[in-house]
Amino acid sequence: MVSFLSCHPNRSKLAPLLAYGFAAASLLCCAAVNAADIKGSDANPATEVKPADPQPKPVKTDSRAQVRFARNGQFDSDTVVRIARNLAQKPYVALKDPLPASLAKINYDEYRDIRFKPEAAIWRSEALPYQMQLFHRGFYFQDLIEIALVEGNKASHLAYDPNFFSAGEVLREKLPTQDIGYSGLRVHYPLNSAEYFDELFVFQGASYFRALGKGNAYGLSARGLAINTAEPAGEEFPVFRAFWIEKPNAETNLIVVHALLDSPSVAGAYRFSIRPGDNTRMDVEATLFPRVELEKVGLAPSTSMYMHSANGRQNADDFRPSVHDSDGLLMINGRGERLWRPLANPSNLQISAFMDNSPQGFGLMQRERNFDAYQDLEANYERRPSLWVEPVGNWGPGAVVLTEIPTQSEIHDNIVAFWKPRHPLAAGSEFHFSYHLVWGAEPVNNDRAVIVSRTASGRADIAKPTARRLFVIDYQVKGDMPQGQAVAKVESSAGTISNIVVRENPRSHGYRLSFEFDPLEVNLAELRAELKFGDQRQAETWLYRWTL
Repeated sequence: MVSFLSCHPNRSKLAPLLAYGFAAASLLCCAAVNAADIKGSDANPATEVKPADPQPKPVKTDSRAQVRFARNGQFDSDTVVRIARNLAQKPYVALKDPLPASLAKINYDEYRDIRFKPEAAIWRSEALPYQMQLFHRGFYFQDLIEIALVEGNKASHLAYDPNFFSAGEVLREKLPTQDIGYSGLRVHYPLNSAEYFDELFVFQGASYFRALGKGNAYGLSARGLAINTAEPAGEEFPVFRAFWIEKPNAETNLIVVHALLDSPSVAGAYRFSIRPGDNTRMDVEATLFPRVELEKVGLAPSTSMYMHSANGRQNADDFRPSVHDSDGLLMINGRGERLWRPLANPSNLQISAFMDNSPQGFGLMQRERNFDAYQDLEANYERRPSLWVEPVGNWGPGAVVLTEIPTQSEIHDNIVAFWKPRHPLAAGSEFHFSYHLVWGAEPVNNDRAVIVSRTASGRADIAKPTARRLFVIDYQVKGDMPQGQAVAKVESSAGTISNIVVRENPRSHGYRLSFEFDPLEVNLAELRAELKFGDQRQAETWLYRWTL
């Protein structure tokens, strides 16, 4: 039986648990980095940086401070930017808004017993396609998050109201009456049926948020920003301190969320323009105000889970053939080359950096959509969304960074992907960037693509023990089959490659490539496979890191 946490929307999306996971994993080993340098132009980057303040403000902590951001008053498109700019010019204040004793130490069962009343949903009484519900504070969600509703050019603070919630028999104490704020929000929309308001997206916990496309179940998460991921000193988790939600426009089918980000290192303003559909799209505009130089910063980060699949089951004693929220990292680099990197659950922490210039897009994908691959009636892994990040304009030089952390449990997220700019963000500067997020079963569609649909590996000789590994890669062809014979090229940074075979695979409407890899004396090797056709059709380039 799957743990109840694996089916809960907040499964392993808890900032405290993640912080512990990254800090612990970072002690396991030094990271090996794969750098495939992609050339491109540095001209006219779309990320705008203003000159740095030569006197960055120091960081301090004041447990008594309590700051209100989402006040009543005028609101325009620059309101949150101004708040973030002013916030960054002051020393960081670690907000401490203690919960009443009755809520401060409740457990998971008690927390989930506090439910928002559907009849209290924001905009429920209005003829709008959206309804908003709120999350109570408690359990791991201790931070006070402020929320304001925006209509026209007016913002109205949404005070805590205990009448919004019901508490069952598990929670013995009464809910507080004072304004303790909220821990997050979720928005509902008739995504799958006109008769039912499904959950569409959630903002809760640090800077985490999730969304669904049509037919999806919650899986991977996105974040506002990643700082010092997998560093030995520990990761810093910025927090969305406040949200301003614009009243939805029924005619445009658009809902807009503004968010204020804060941490010891940076303040920031975010604007999310969200349109639901088969693939739910978020247009993100962000402005960062670093308090200190940000060298190890990740833009447009996503967080997922990969435990095992046909690609790696060496240590899996599990009735389920596969367990993962995502199975690969897709990248389209600045030259238009499509790269596919299957995910792994390594023995030691692994970090891969794919150097690029002005990437066209990247994202963690869930390509295996067959229930038989998972055999899990509760987790619905075959319905987990993929998430595609599409930069707006030229992001300049940098790298797509993939972090893979060892895990023995599906309740812990162990996969992180983001864009790391080549140059640090200077203290006192203003850094502007924009991107699209697309959530859905197939957020990147190409009618003529030749994609990697499955990667499997195992011992090359089933009759006797051997270090040689057999790799089998299935390609799916979108549209008509390519003209001419498929020719494979397989390379390795170490060891030897042999027995390369390519054949048509009618079951996948594509091809199957197989080869053997002998590591010889090495513990790590970078593998690369390319498939070429007579009509110059491009197949995804398969990349893989083999480790003991």
